[in-house]
Amino acid sequence: MNLLAPINNVLHLFFPHTCIGCGTDILHVKHQLCLRCLSHLPVTNFFEQPLNPVENKFIGRLPIKNAAAGYFFTKQSLLARLMYELKYKGNKDIGFYLGQLIGRMMETNPLYNDTDILMPLPLNEKRQKKRGYNQATAICDGIATVINKPVIENAVMRKVNTQTQTRKGRISRWENMDGIFAVTKPSLLENKHVLLVDDIVTTGASLEACGSEIVKVNGITLSIATVGYTI
Repeated sequence: MNLLAPINNVLHLFFPHTCIGCGTDILHVKHQLCLRCLSHLPVTNFFEQPLNPVENKFIGRLPIKNAAAGYFFTKQSLLARLMYELKYKGNKDIGFYLGQLIGRMMETNPLYNDTDILMPLPLNEKRQKKRGYNQATAICDGIATVINKPVIENAVMRKVNTQTQTRKGRISRWENMDGIFAVTKPSLLENKHVLLVDDIVTTGASLEACGSEIVKVNGITLSIATVGYTI
């Protein structure tokens, strides 16, 4: 007999856990989406495809081993709503949940078997303090529970607080990111395969700027993973 069941039922009555997509309360307490909404997220299958569109984006720009995104991202989509909740509504659990989904895409893929370190794209200290967390770190933490790799946050820093990239064009995004990252603890990265993680890849300017500093470290191998890919 589950003695906690009556207590859990009362808690659920006053503090219901509902699906962010449709509002149903028929979902596991650790999930953010019901099975129906989860099935509607547009999977890219990029983690299974060498030379996929994300990887091709960085050819000639950044020496990487692999790159992939889990889902297609469009405005007004369910994934866009999840990202809004994660970045602007303080719902850190969404990042962890999405990270677990990405981790499951990676765990059966030999392309990512030799990953040593998970690294979130650094967020400026001022913006992170305002938000309360780095959304990329939340995603990394979710991935780490699946593939059992350490998350390293303090090896690279973001030197300045750039303007938001959301409404910038391609060239403006690159100019906005020029020279803002620095490797502060290269010894943590030497001779490692680093997986650099972010929420959404659009032009790839932020990831390129950060990755360009990371690949200067001795013996480094760099791969990239994001939750979404803008189409």
